[in-house]
Amino acid sequence: MDISSMPYVAKATLGLACVFIVYQAFAQLTTGRQRRALKREKGTLPAPWFSGFRDHILGLDLFRKNMKLIKEHRLLEVVTARFKNDGVRTFRILLLGRQVHFTIEPENLKVIQAVDHKKWGLGSRRKFGFRPLLGDGIFTTDGGAWHHSRDMLRPNFVRSQVGDIVTFEKHVSQLVQAIPRDRATVDLSELFFRLTMDSATEFLFGESTDSLSKPSSDGFAEAFTRSQDYIGNLARWGKMSYLFPANKEWDHDRKFVHAFVDHYVEKGLAKRTKLLAEKSSSEKPGRYIFIDELVRQTTDRIRIRSELLNILLAGRDTTASLLTNAWFTISKRPDIWAKLQAEVAGLDGELPSFEQLKDMKYLKAVLNESLRLYPVVPTNSREAECDTTLPLGGGPDGSAPLFIEKGGLVAWSVYAMHRRKDYYGEDADDFRPERWLDDPATGKKGLRPGWEYLPFNGGPRICLGQQYALTEASYTTVRLCQAFGEIESRDQQPWTESLTLTCVNLGGAKVALTARDA
Repeated sequence: MDISSMPYVAKATLGLACVFIVYQAFAQLTTGRQRRALKREKGTLPAPWFSGFRDHILGLDLFRKNMKLIKEHRLLEVVTARFKNDGVRTFRILLLGRQVHFTIEPENLKVIQAVDHKKWGLGSRRKFGFRPLLGDGIFTTDGGAWHHSRDMLRPNFVRSQVGDIVTFEKHVSQLVQAIPRDRATVDLSELFFRLTMDSATEFLFGESTDSLSKPSSDGFAEAFTRSQDYIGNLARWGKMSYLFPANKEWDHDRKFVHAFVDHYVEKGLAKRTKLLAEKSSSEKPGRYIFIDELVRQTTDRIRIRSELLNILLAGRDTTASLLTNAWFTISKRPDIWAKLQAEVAGLDGELPSFEQLKDMKYLKAVLNESLRLYPVVPTNSREAECDTTLPLGGGPDGSAPLFIEKGGLVAWSVYAMHRRKDYYGEDADDFRPERWLDDPATGKKGLRPGWEYLPFNGGPRICLGQQYALTEASYTTVRLCQAFGEIESRDQQPWTESLTLTCVNLGGAKVALTARDA
């Protein structure tokens, strides 16, 4: 090719292309040298591959297996078995062509979530999956945007807000009234999700949906749950999810959910002038309402809606799932029911205060044990923002440090980690609240776990609503024990996982309760 005869623009384009190619080659060489130096410095070794798949190019066989397991409601169970069968605590897998490191090492999670948290982000797939429904909020952003969301949310969870027992009682009393008093079968799970919806909307919007006192559903709960299932798959499979058949309900559900929250956004914006005036006055502010603070800061409707949806997801689903899982077990365990009743009897029929709830050690142990065996968020992941290392997982026995390149994904199973017998004993698979309690007879201390117990994450991204969720679950449990003297399980099935963005028993919590005044 005679370059001298080429037009000037073509010559310039060719020259730039050559410069770019040389630059890329130089950058790759530099990156390669830096990575080799980091690996030598830290003494890293590659993690072993998971032994149970054959396709080392795309990982399609494992993908198909996982899809089947999700439909069979057995994914968490089988992932736990994979760690046990391979005899390792960190391994590599391929999913749709992407290499993923999977770990249940607490020291790795400590580094990811706390020590080197700035080196790790949510990852492109999670943002791709969650944003169509949730927009930009605390669960879909990193960096400055995440800090801003967290700072706005923090005042919701000060001591005066978390301990607002009066607000809890308003909604829990409606829950008690909604339960049949003639030993008819009731699915407490459905009522728990209504309860947390009512309390979360009052907490965030300043007014409740009152779904417990208005049994006729407006369809929001169903649309919100289906939407979570859909975006969960988007986050798992990324853009490959476009290869699956379209979900005909998704577009309708997304619009329905957005319109539901937009109603409150408009109501909040309508009182913005008044709120700004109140903030500039010397009067003592009233109860903190999240949407009020949002509309003081911005009139961007999409941003306000997104922040509200992010927190509504957490406020509704996590606590309702915890209550469902706990009461599913309580109904099948007369020993646990008797001990709860004995502890609650110490209140002499009075409504519990926030301080009294904190002092109920057995109740706390039951909730801790439920969160251990049935964590509401059973799996999680982070994506490396730069080349970095983890302290464990490399080499055949997993004792060497592990190199993770920029863009590498590390996932972990809280569900499997919470069943490690080296931390929780040979009975780690059993529901035993006593493991959390001190034993005066032997002097043995109850569990005081560290990073091996992560129902609410850790580090800077630790769940801000942790105490709120535990307080609401504790108060609800106490009030049900006060209102009903006997319980009977009406579900013969074992606990079975149902995964969307959170995890709850597939069959809910079907029980029969006998009222004390019956």
